[in-house]
Amino acid sequence: MSVGQVHVSAKFVSNMTLTSLASLWASDTVKMGIMTNSVTPGINDSDPRWGSGGSQNYSSAEVTPGGNYSAGGITLTSPTSSLSGAVTSLNATSPISLAANASNPTGAYWGAFYDSTDSGKHVFGFIDLGGPVSLVSGLQINLNGASSGTQPVLQGTAT
Repeated sequence: MSVGQVHVSAKFVSNMTLTSLASLWASDTVKMGIMTNSVTPGINDSDPRWGSGGSQNYSSAEVTPGGNYSAGGITLTSPTSSLSGAVTSLNATSPISLAANASNPTGAYWGAFYDSTDSGKHVFGFIDLGGPVSLVSGLQINLNGASSGTQPVLQGTAT
């Protein structure tokens, strides 16, 4: 995997047509939890979750909260989704950011995107941060290379 590369969970792709994602993500809180390297996320994980209840518990690898990073991760601003044919996109306002703080976590490797409103806290994708990364000086992820505006976080095709 390459630094900055975003991956969509195969489990998420297989379930995309089963729910109304546009209304779901418009009202739910979508977060990016930041992980160490004690768990490596994979696109073929059978049921990734941010917490218990699935086959993989990504939150068990969460960096130690501190500074400006709260347990559970960074809340994405204005999440929406779009459906065009068989392609579903999760969009959010760019950038995803965390302000600098001397007490921010270190040892970040992955960012896992999940629905924190959903009782199952299903993970639907992740980003390779190229760790180990120290978040002491902050973090800014320019979605789709843009530093502002609504941009796609991830896209998947249900086939």
